[in-house]
Amino acid sequence: MARYTPPQQSKAGQIFDIAVVVVAIFVALWLPLKLGLAGAAKSIDPLDAKTWDALGQNATMASVWEKLGYTPETAHDIIQNRFHYIIDWPTLIIMAIVLVAYFVFLFRASDKEYREVINEKFDDK
Repeated sequence: MARYTPPQQSKAGQIFDIAVVVVAIFVALWLPLKLGLAGAAKSIDPLDAKTWDALGQNATMASVWEKLGYTPETAHDIIQNRFHYIIDWPTLIIMAIVLVAYFVFLFRASDKEYREVINEKFDDK
């Protein structure tokens, strides 16, 4: 019985694979930022009275803000800039379906390839 040896990939093929993966990761991280999809739910919660107490800052926090050169009016936009978590249910459900379908495909394809290797190695037994 011959020992199974997987096919060898050339160095150029390995370098090409690495380049494709690096580009794919870069695009996956950069594209949402470029399209404005990341941090889209950020907004400033306005307050009528712009005081340190209204901004939820105690005396120690207020003194640090003042040491940095901020007043309640100038620090308002920084402190009140919050990320609002809004769940888009249809998109979440579609993403879950895509992920489950991908893993079903992955397991079926892996099972098929695994069985081919086993049959190739142990076909005569």
